[in-house]
Amino acid sequence: MSTQPGTASNPLRVAIIGSGPSAFYAADHYQKQPGLVVQIDMFDRLPTPFGLVRGGVAPDHAKIKSVTKVYDKIAQHPNFRFFGNVEFGRDLNMADVRKYYHQMVFAVGAQTDKAMGIPGEDLAGSHAATEFVAWYNGHPDYRELQFDLTQERAVVVGVGNVAMDVARILASSYNELVKTDIADYALEALKESKVREILVLARRGPAQAAFTNPEIKELGEMEEADIAVKTDEADLDALSREALQAHPDSTVENNVRILQEYAKRPKQGRKKTIFMRFLVSPVELTGQDRVQTVKIVKNVLHQGSDGSLRPKATDRFETFDAGLVFRSIGYKGVPLPDVPFDEKNGVIPNKQGRVYDPKSEQLVTGVYAAGWIKRGPSGVIGTNKPDAQESVNLAMEDLKAGKVLCSSVSARETVDALLRERKVRFVTYQDWMRLDKLEVENGKKAGRPRVKFTRVEDMLKALGL
Repeated sequence: MSTQPGTASNPLRVAIIGSGPSAFYAADHYQKQPGLVVQIDMFDRLPTPFGLVRGGVAPDHAKIKSVTKVYDKIAQHPNFRFFGNVEFGRDLNMADVRKYYHQMVFAVGAQTDKAMGIPGEDLAGSHAATEFVAWYNGHPDYRELQFDLTQERAVVVGVGNVAMDVARILASSYNELVKTDIADYALEALKESKVREILVLARRGPAQAAFTNPEIKELGEMEEADIAVKTDEADLDALSREALQAHPDSTVENNVRILQEYAKRPKQGRKKTIFMRFLVSPVELTGQDRVQTVKIVKNVLHQGSDGSLRPKATDRFETFDAGLVFRSIGYKGVPLPDVPFDEKNGVIPNKQGRVYDPKSEQLVTGVYAAGWIKRGPSGVIGTNKPDAQESVNLAMEDLKAGKVLCSSVSARETVDALLRERKVRFVTYQDWMRLDKLEVENGKKAGRPRVKFTRVEDMLKALGL
């Protein structure tokens, strides 16, 4: 009779799908369980780990990226393995995982943007912000995309931190960008950019903006860009003032104060201008073959049934010329083969992290979710830590109750053999460390922090795989 998994003779085998922050925080929490012997295999579709820390965090935010040092320590655990360049559903499927592991955690994030749902959204020149972000960060899936930077006016829809990143990158000077690890092809394209005006559109007021204080502050400290805010749009309406008095929030108060300072700031005559617009929504994009004009409606705030302040369209419209539009109104996840999926919310259905099948109305034994694919796209990198811990704590409860995918699994070498048999050129963590070193060395030659590999084939070639 086999002992319960988690001992030296029968280690708990865990597969983690994804290698971003929530994946590493889940691995860390497993590793910290007292008396538990756990073997973790982490799989990623790309040869490189770290998810959005590598492919989503703005290149000029090096301090935020330094969180990877923490993930490096987690990866050094002798019972941790990384399998990069392994796609779940193609190279490794649900049946394999059920056979070779006791538990699995999906930590695949949210890969696509929500649509605005307005006429003309599909015209050339209209893009998801995530595509632009992934492009300038050197994500292999997006490196071949083209953005028409000959346009003089760009529009960014949304006021979260991603929208701020897009506006800031468009407004950055070559001098500001060359000091970062931005993809080399993006650096060259942005160097030639003709974009002179960046309009950032918020459907609600300054008090409801989702950006953080550092993000809005950065926009006012750029080498080549002025920031402009309309005085009447920086002022708070009566409902926002009441809400802030009832529930004081220092982040919101600082955001409002910074924006009101910008409204009073005289223009410095710099090459570019970032216009922050509040209480406006795009209603239509028009143009012959590509975006040429953007029509917006002026909004007022009203109190929703849940007490939140919602935008309500008025009968006042504006139309202006613009050739580039980036929508940044939220991410959503994409479905995975043989895994339950909630289309409406873009997440894997779950109860606090335990994956749930809405068809059978049953929990899926031994299967968990963490991060954005669990809760939707909210919070910052650190938010994923307690989220992942919650999921692993439930996994531990289930383990004690004997609820696992498979009670007796093969030796861990079986997975390597299976992938080799399927001709999968997988990348180990040691391989990644070599790639990382090469990127940094290539960066030194170019006088930059790193020059990223942006093609999977180039990565595999550099590693001799």
